[in-house]
Parts: sequence; C-alpha cells; structure tokens
Amino acid sequence: MENKFEFTEKQRFTQWWLWLLLSAVMIYTIYNFIEDRQYFSTLELAISILIPILVIILFLAIRLETKIDAQGIYVRFFPFQITFRHYPWRNITKAYVRKYSPLGEYGGWGIRLGLFGTGKAYNVKGNQGLQIILNDEKKILIGTQKQNELKLYLENLKKV
Repeated sequence: MENKFEFTEKQRFTQWWLWLLLSAVMIYTIYNFIEDRQYFSTLELAISILIPILVIILFLAIRLETKIDAQGIYVRFFPFQITFRHYPWRNITKAYVRKYSPLGEYGGWGIRLGLFGTGKAYNVKGNQGLQIILNDEKKILIGTQKQNELKLYLENLKKV
C-alpha cells in the first residue's frame, strides 16, 4: 500500500531567459549556415544544427525530482542520475528550508559543488531550498519551488 503522507516535487528549467538564449543560438547557427553555405559541407551543416537541437532536447528532458517520506529524502537529477539518491532520516542531523544564492554559494544551477563548505546542491531555479546536514556534517541543498508546502510537511513529519 502506498504511503499518502509524502512530499513530492518535480522541477524543470523553465526560465524564459534560458529558452531565449537556446533559441538565439539555434537561429544564429542556421542563419550563419544560410549566409555561408558555400563554405559548409553537408556533415558540417548536420553537426552545426544537430548540436543545438540536442542541447534543447537535453534541457527539455532535465528534471529535478524530490520525494520525502517516513524513510528519508530522495533526490534525482534526471537524466544525469537514473536512480534516486536516498538520504535516510537516521543519517540526517538537520533538515530545514532556507533561502540561498545559487550563483554566490554554488556557482549556478544543476548538480553543483558549493564553495567554502556549502556542500552539494541540486537545483534548477529559484533561491529556496531544503538544506540537509548529515551526521558526518556533509551538506546537501535541494532546490524547491514549494517552500511553504515543504516547511509544513517537515513540521507535520516531526509530529508523526
């Protein structure tokens, strides 16, 4: 039987500026080919158009998935992680929602290793995340767009 008392979240890269940038690169590549087609071979054309298309498909496929239940916290950054990484509650000293700086603390978005002891981050957008501190003092931050729901879930989980 499925446990109904769980928190789940799926996030994708939906920032308008990212899609504008990817589209601009694609348009620029096609425009350059049309303007200079006498200098390109068919293989060069295929590669110059295929690479931006594959990058766009990759960004469409990427998703950050978080699941929290009575057993622990699960996170997956698909397609780079096929299986979920599980952090059992017995290995967690503290878990709380906090505001963070993606660029300042982790150098951007994705699966990131933070600077100056901030630990590892899984994020795709925003500046709110679930901070996890493990028993061995390692830190993991998982970005969230549902910070209020996550705070409430964690509070209710402590009561169970």
